[in-house]
Amino acid sequence: MSTPTNLENAAPAAPSDFIRDIVAAHVSEHKYPRVHTRFPPEPNGYLHIGHAKSICLNFGIAREFGGICNLRMDDTNPTKEDIEYVESIQADVNWLIGGWAEDRLGLKQNGQTPEAKMVDGKTDFFVPPVFGTSEEERKHSAVKLEPFYASDYFDQIYEFAVALIQKGKAFVCDMPPDQMDDYRRNGKASPFRDRSVAENLDLFTRMKNDEFPDGTRVLRAKIEVDAANIWMRDPLIYRIKHADHHQTGGKWCIYPMYDFAHCLSDYIEGITHSICTLEFEVHRPLYDWILESLDLPRPLPHQYEFAKLIPSHTIVSKRKLITLVQEKIVTGWDDPRLPTISGIRRRGVTAEALRNFAYNIGVTKYISLTDVAVYEHAIRDDLNKRAQRRLAVLRPIKVVITNYPEGQVEELNAINNPENPISGGRKLPFSRELFIERDDFAEVPPPKFFRLKPGGEVRLKYAYIIKCEEVIKDTAGNLVELRCTADLDSKTGGATSGRKIKGTIHWVSAAHCVDAEVRLYDRLFTEAEPEKDGRDFKSVLNPHSLEVLTAKCEPSLKEASLEERYQFERLAYFALDLDSQPGKLVFNRTITLKDAWAKEAQKS
Repeated sequence: MSTPTNLENAAPAAPSDFIRDIVAAHVSEHKYPRVHTRFPPEPNGYLHIGHAKSICLNFGIAREFGGICNLRMDDTNPTKEDIEYVESIQADVNWLIGGWAEDRLGLKQNGQTPEAKMVDGKTDFFVPPVFGTSEEERKHSAVKLEPFYASDYFDQIYEFAVALIQKGKAFVCDMPPDQMDDYRRNGKASPFRDRSVAENLDLFTRMKNDEFPDGTRVLRAKIEVDAANIWMRDPLIYRIKHADHHQTGGKWCIYPMYDFAHCLSDYIEGITHSICTLEFEVHRPLYDWILESLDLPRPLPHQYEFAKLIPSHTIVSKRKLITLVQEKIVTGWDDPRLPTISGIRRRGVTAEALRNFAYNIGVTKYISLTDVAVYEHAIRDDLNKRAQRRLAVLRPIKVVITNYPEGQVEELNAINNPENPISGGRKLPFSRELFIERDDFAEVPPPKFFRLKPGGEVRLKYAYIIKCEEVIKDTAGNLVELRCTADLDSKTGGATSGRKIKGTIHWVSAAHCVDAEVRLYDRLFTEAEPEKDGRDFKSVLNPHSLEVLTAKCEPSLKEASLEERYQFERLAYFALDLDSQPGKLVFNRTITLKDAWAKEAQKS
């Protein structure tokens, strides 16, 4: 467990943007004892690529300025939340920040609720964070740590609501929801707005004590009836909802609204910089009004907004992602075609690749579409440096080397990663019968086809130059086999090894290869903006977003691991899938070697 770093000793920010400039100014002014941010997802869905930007921004600022970033579940709506989402959020955050900013992760002791203390003669509430522990240390510690939960503050948040009533700044309203919405839209006062403090306190207590059905009464802030900002028109801050909560069970039948709980949770946790996406900008006056109306003794947090990440060819709306899952358009929340962090992880993208993209994408106030090709470039750049090279044939054609001795097997030297010399090499078995890629042969080749053709020559990578002598077909005219001869002196070190051949193709030994299910994933949508001009996003689903093949793989892939990444040479980057079992390999295509979409766009 580390000691909070003083602001004057904090490291400067790596990227540069307007939010970091604000934080840097506060650091130089010694405005706060330390920078304290938070990542506060609602546990009503799985995190996606847009959340990755927020995670990297909030944890990045804590990392750069020697501060803390709390992981908090803003769990104020029990009917839409589930422990499944809580657990998935924790797993995603731990994965993304592991080894990078996990020492900045603020958690709390299991079951801990705010501690009461006196500040300037007033009773105040605070939850001290625990941070600086690795995930491994947390697993083996006797003191169990957990995320912060807004639901742990329900008692204090209730008391804050009572304080507003006592100040004449909140009232119980009996209007039906539709009528109340109509009154707010038209800037009309509720007929219950002028209830006495005593009556409001009584009714609010009875709401808490389960005396009224859902929807019959709400607590509203008493701000302004016809404010220019509609969020300030006497907004709801509490509602009756008879539903068990995944953390508090059946203790409560009233729950605070998100806007009310969020700013108070920030205050209770000692947050200094509450960083939100741009749609919350209109909520900021309410955020400030609630905090400023309560005469709180400690420095108040302040909200800052930035434009969310909107990648092309992608949907990040929780409601629409749920539709894709529920209608079985995808296989689940971790389907590798989804932009969920669990799907991204399963596809084989590394935490470093996603983090480098999300951390460096830029933070602005301007909403714009980010070309998904930028994200894909970050993945390729990462995998090119780390992926182990392997040979695999996705659509095999059998090749017989007629002048190679039957029964002979030799081991050839192959490189694991030319970008990483210390990765070493491996041995590849070579024999008389091989498989090559169907696309690497053309009976009637197009111009500039430098692969195998009748009478043509090509080099087998790490092996010999071969020449196609005969094409064997079945009675239906389908290609069955190619018969070739090898220049047996053309292997490395041989008399003709320096012979120049334009084409080089990959291969596997038919006698030694292993079968693997290979899932070729691609973009889920064919259009950059799936919902442009109000169209149904399902109308532009990519029918080729998944193709499943049985590939022939070099034998070393029998030892493939979930932690490793692979480049099937000349094809794409792949990762072992969770469905793999002993004797049944399953690989996911993470990304192609080159951007085929850009090439198609140029053709168009």
